[in-house]
Amino acid sequence: MTISRRELLRLAAAAATLPVIPTAARAQAYPSRPVRLIVGFAAGGTNDILARHIGQALARRLGQPFVVENRPGAGSNIGTEAVVRAAPDGYTLLLIGPSNLINTTLCAGLRFDFARDIVPVAGISREPTVMVVNPAFPARTVGEFIALARANPGKLNMASAGTGSITHVVGELFRMMTGIDMTHVPYRGGAPALTDLLAGRVQVFFVGAPAVLEHVRSGRLRALGVTTKLRSPALPEVPALAETVPGYEATAWYGIGAPKGTPSDVIEALNQAVNAGLADSDFQQRLADLGGTILSASPAELGKLIGEETEKWKKVIKFAHIDLS
Repeated sequence: MTISRRELLRLAAAAATLPVIPTAARAQAYPSRPVRLIVGFAAGGTNDILARHIGQALARRLGQPFVVENRPGAGSNIGTEAVVRAAPDGYTLLLIGPSNLINTTLCAGLRFDFARDIVPVAGISREPTVMVVNPAFPARTVGEFIALARANPGKLNMASAGTGSITHVVGELFRMMTGIDMTHVPYRGGAPALTDLLAGRVQVFFVGAPAVLEHVRSGRLRALGVTTKLRSPALPEVPALAETVPGYEATAWYGIGAPKGTPSDVIEALNQAVNAGLADSDFQQRLADLGGTILSASPAELGKLIGEETEKWKKVIKFAHIDLS
């Protein structure tokens, strides 16, 4: 059979359009079944609460359940690896945050590369850490705390939720930028650290706002400063640490990631749905109740933040000689 040149050109043009059709159809169909949102920590904490809030917002906008699945262990590495190994189809997502970036430097022998194997999808929120002390502690300001620490090198105990946790590295950044010497006391989680601070057994704790807002408001703890660049709307009377330590800034931020190779149109659909959810006044109020603020970002903007924060914590970890071995 002989095919004319005109017919050959027509067939070639038609064939060239074929790869576009599945992509467009996939974007229109996504999601066609429930989506898993993996959280690398146990239920009930900030990570879990944020995941459930954004999951509800996504379900309303995309018409399928977004099921939060807790995979705690190894400082979030177990949950992260589960997503890295999942099919890159948009049906397994990861709640990402500071632990992922800290672990990049801190954890030797990981079987994945976070920056390479997880692609950024969308931001969710920024949350201040609060520098809190027991009300009986003599320092009432950040400046007084620094002066007291300099007069008593190594004698003030700094609690953390564990070696290499965000509560640890935020405190080490403060130590690095002020030149003071404190003794790090790691706990197995934030709750026991907070218990000992309330009892006066440790002197200072850099902890996420949701865990201490009520304690500060009731007077059971004294907030010396927040770690955001500016004062937090949740604690407007509490100074930013940068007011005393110029250039100091540290936040716990959260977003969503997906396995490498997830189609760009699926990532775009998710990004648009997340940002639409963040614009909702009810969602913003929920974040405000947790002491957080909106982190609306494109995938590229979130990727830039991930790179900057990874380098920041790498420097702190090396300065403080943090080692999990």
